[in-house]
Amino acid sequence: MIGATTAVVQDTRVCKKDGTYAIKLRITYNREQKYYPLGKFLTKEDWKILKSGKHRNTELKELEVHLSTIENKAVKILDKMEYFSYPEFLNLFNGKSQNKTSVIDALSDRHEMLLRKNRFSTAVTFQYTIKAIEDYLEFLNRKKLAFSDITPDWLQAFEAWMVANRKSITTAGIYLRNLRTVLNQAIDDGLLPREYYPFSKSKYQIPSARNTKKALAIADIKKIIEFSPKTEAAKRAKDLWVFSYLCNGVNVKDIARLKFENLDSKRISFVRAKTERSTKANQKCIVVIRIPEINTIIRKWGNKNTAPDEYVFPILAEGDTPEKEHAKIQQATKTINKYTKRIGEELGFELSLTTYTARHSFATVLKRSGAPVEFISESLGHSSLRTTESYLDTFEDDTKESYQRKLLDFSKE
Repeated sequence: MIGATTAVVQDTRVCKKDGTYAIKLRITYNREQKYYPLGKFLTKEDWKILKSGKHRNTELKELEVHLSTIENKAVKILDKMEYFSYPEFLNLFNGKSQNKTSVIDALSDRHEMLLRKNRFSTAVTFQYTIKAIEDYLEFLNRKKLAFSDITPDWLQAFEAWMVANRKSITTAGIYLRNLRTVLNQAIDDGLLPREYYPFSKSKYQIPSARNTKKALAIADIKKIIEFSPKTEAAKRAKDLWVFSYLCNGVNVKDIARLKFENLDSKRISFVRAKTERSTKANQKCIVVIRIPEINTIIRKWGNKNTAPDEYVFPILAEGDTPEKEHAKIQQATKTINKYTKRIGEELGFELSLTTYTARHSFATVLKRSGAPVEFISESLGHSSLRTTESYLDTFEDDTKESYQRKLLDFSKE
């Protein structure tokens, strides 16, 4: 089948006190050998008699049958394996396999691990990935998916199916990266040979999201600042959007987790929740200068109790469980986006006005004002300039036009 061979041998490397040696099952694959003890021991003389087939007593005859049965079992297991790995063989041989070659099981394990670590947002993406794959398997009229089934052709077909079913390239990319994560883990665990890995430039590449406009022009920011919502809920949503924009594009989770201990008279300092799990010594602290507009929003919507351990905004409460904290942040994000989208529509914006837009707008407006990319990267808390560059939108049309007109600016000659 896959080049793995079996043999029952006597391991003469270690002798017991009674002069016997262990009888083991030897598996050879790619010139690598591993030995599995069978709980049987013989002297060298008895082993020779057993192998010769002559002058054997009843005990040796029974042992020969037993060992032959074991080797036949190993051969049958190897014949059924789609690809070989020592850990999976041992699982099957001992009858303990829990179908770890199942992609759905691996994704489910990852989902549960993320939940245990309170990484709820990432866990949700794995939940959606499982649903997408299950739907695709139903479309193919299949029930199971093994790691060995994930080939470049399979990935290409799965991607095409997702797009055909109205999944965006961004969403498809998230699901495919989750799938890549569990395949990498399977290789690390010895459940999938490296040569079966389907993700590479020469095999299959995960699609990148199209560079759609995500940032507002400075003139649009002015419209938002000057806009007067009619309800308190809409006013609060608008102000929190502006707070995010002015505070280095901080996301709602970090806004919710801000405490007064993060504030001094001139600055707001915090570590992004997204990166605080990092064990790197150079973990970046975000620093925001408290300009008057930021202070106005805090006074208007912040908690009146300004004790150091009090949250700045009444989104979370002391004692919230991780699950409850996640739910509150999700609800706060949903509420802000609900009202800001309406504001964007009233102002005639082409793109959807969300908290995500605030972060991209912060980076892009700084870029257009001439701020160095290094400063923008530091402000966003990115670990690399490449990540920052993905946030930066293109220049506005009037800026492009001014540069293009220089192509015919002969007056300076």
